[in-house]
Amino acid sequence: MILRPRQQAFVERSVAALHEHGNTLAVAPTGMGKTLCLSAVVGRMLAEGSGKACVLAHRDELTRQNVTKFCRVNPGLSTSIVNAESKSWRGRTTFAMVPTLARQSNLKAMPPLDLLVIDEAHHAAAPGYRRIIDAARERNPECRIYGVTATPNRGDKKALRPIFSNVADQVRLGELVQSGHLVPPRTFVIDVGTGEALRQVKRTADDFDMAEVDRIMNKAPVTEAVIKHWKEKAGDRKTVVFCSTVDHARNVTEAFTAADVGAVMIHGELVGGERWATLARFEKGPAKVVVNVAVLTEGWDYPPTSCVVLLRPSSYKSTLIQMVGRGLRTIDPNEHPGIIKTDCIVLDFGISTLLHGSLEQDVNLDGRETTGDAPTKQCPECDATVPLAVRECPLCGYVWEREDDDGGPPEPLADFIMTEVDLLARSSFRWCDLFGDDAALVANGFTAWGGVFCLNGRWHAVGGAKGHHTRLLSIGERTICLAAADDWLNENETAESAHKTRSWLNQPPTEKQLQYLPAEYRHDLNLTRYQASALLTFRFNKSAIRSLVFEADRQALKEVA
Repeated sequence: MILRPRQQAFVERSVAALHEHGNTLAVAPTGMGKTLCLSAVVGRMLAEGSGKACVLAHRDELTRQNVTKFCRVNPGLSTSIVNAESKSWRGRTTFAMVPTLARQSNLKAMPPLDLLVIDEAHHAAAPGYRRIIDAARERNPECRIYGVTATPNRGDKKALRPIFSNVADQVRLGELVQSGHLVPPRTFVIDVGTGEALRQVKRTADDFDMAEVDRIMNKAPVTEAVIKHWKEKAGDRKTVVFCSTVDHARNVTEAFTAADVGAVMIHGELVGGERWATLARFEKGPAKVVVNVAVLTEGWDYPPTSCVVLLRPSSYKSTLIQMVGRGLRTIDPNEHPGIIKTDCIVLDFGISTLLHGSLEQDVNLDGRETTGDAPTKQCPECDATVPLAVRECPLCGYVWEREDDDGGPPEPLADFIMTEVDLLARSSFRWCDLFGDDAALVANGFTAWGGVFCLNGRWHAVGGAKGHHTRLLSIGERTICLAAADDWLNENETAESAHKTRSWLNQPPTEKQLQYLPAEYRHDLNLTRYQASALLTFRFNKSAIRSLVFEADRQALKEVA
């Protein structure tokens, strides 16, 4: 298992902050691979000595996922689980369910820890988490506390400053869009005559006063205008809508239905079974739109969702990013055959985008490597050390005002700007342009290979490995396909195999390789052993590659028709 360069920087900064401060919080949105990163951090911290770590999660499915990914990153470290079924601390790393471990009887059995990791760390200020954190510090005052989250200013709304004194790293949404691990958002700010009224809405301790927002937005003419704009810009897309109140959501759902658009509603008052059945009608049934009230903001992903409608403002930029993030997941063609997704349309009928600015404005878009120490600054509200580019303190919620903010009207939003990250240069593997036309590229490891191929203006990522059938990995934009193919290699290779591969990158091809290559390649004096390997990979897998790519292209044309 090999981490991406950005993941490696995330891990290095987290480890450095843990050694310097004894605690740290690391922030990254959906698509970063947070579980892989926290697993690597644990592995680094336990690399020497006989230390012990515990990883906390608040949902059982998260615990199971974390164990599986942890073992792939750290095959040499033993694991154990503390949950409703098991209470074992035998492993070097124990994965614990918070509701189970927080019970006093179970907490007594917790041994001294050297590292306590909190997944979804925005919950860390809740009483159950604090009992575990306090107990860990009491039994070992040198215990380091590491938190990872996508949404530091959400959850129970309590400040995280009493637990974390600093933020090691904060990955921006635009960084993952650049690298092809998320699709780009296309944001439209639409004022349907409510903008000025929304600007006057008072803020509560947690957010805008949603009762006031309801009085402004929950009107038939406003809803009719919303649906009209949605039909014009995104009427063929699976869509998630965020409303202010349950009554608002109910009226919006009924309006979509009256306009012959299949729509379902999710809100906090629905019991679990009813909620999942409703979501199934959106994900697997005919419903095109799911309308919700503060339920689908986190912990839910349905990758075919490619439109986000905001009918409520957000006082926290992190909440805005989390809502938009519901539509930014890339598509796995094996899970969702025939669906091609290249972007996400965001229709903002509130003032969130104007209030917080473009989601990408603080992101490095010039393709520079993100390595080394992150520049930092001090939060004037809680005195935390945070990354320099942060506009909203992840620990206390303090917002830095723009230096050029003179109280006048906001500047018009610029178009989304994206510079493709040179994944070919940053990859742990060398990518070979097979035929010199940039339409077919292949990279090889010792047990796996990946390739990207262009057909009819559309890119396709394909991968193969020992023990796996050749499979389609992604369809759509070149950057997204390159990211999928590179991730496939990273998942199925190791840093050791990548290093060995590099040792024969420039050696001449073997006689056996030349025997299997067409005659013209046998006289190419510049051909290397690695290039020959890539050509042979393509030749031996050509039939499977062609079958997958042509079938995907046929399905795509069928969907368009």
